[in-house]
Amino acid sequence: MATLGELERALMERLWSAPEPVAATTLRDELAERDVALTTVHTVLTRLQHKGFVVHDEGRPRRFRPRASREDHAAELMHEVLGQSADRQAVLARFVGSVNPDEARLLRELLAAADDAAPR
Repeated sequence: MATLGELERALMERLWSAPEPVAATTLRDELAERDVALTTVHTVLTRLQHKGFVVHDEGRPRRFRPRASREDHAAELMHEVLGQSADRQAVLARFVGSVNPDEARLLRELLAAADDAAPR
């Protein structure tokens, strides 16, 4: 999975938070503190589209939306990192050892639910 640069991440955070597709001008306005030009926003959106992060409609102005949710992106990154490891068990053990008790409980619940849903 492609990684995100700083401006790409800022745009994706806004798209993930938006309840509906967003025009580039709106994104530029939301990034006013960065003093980003509209052409730069369009360039970054085009890159995000080529990387598979966003899609747009055919209206004028085009409105952009994420191809997948923030959670899907995070899960894909976790799978990618795990897949790059020579010792998956060690990585998983360190991850599990680093979570707090509430997260550990949640992981147990999710694993049990996935096991119950698995075909037999």
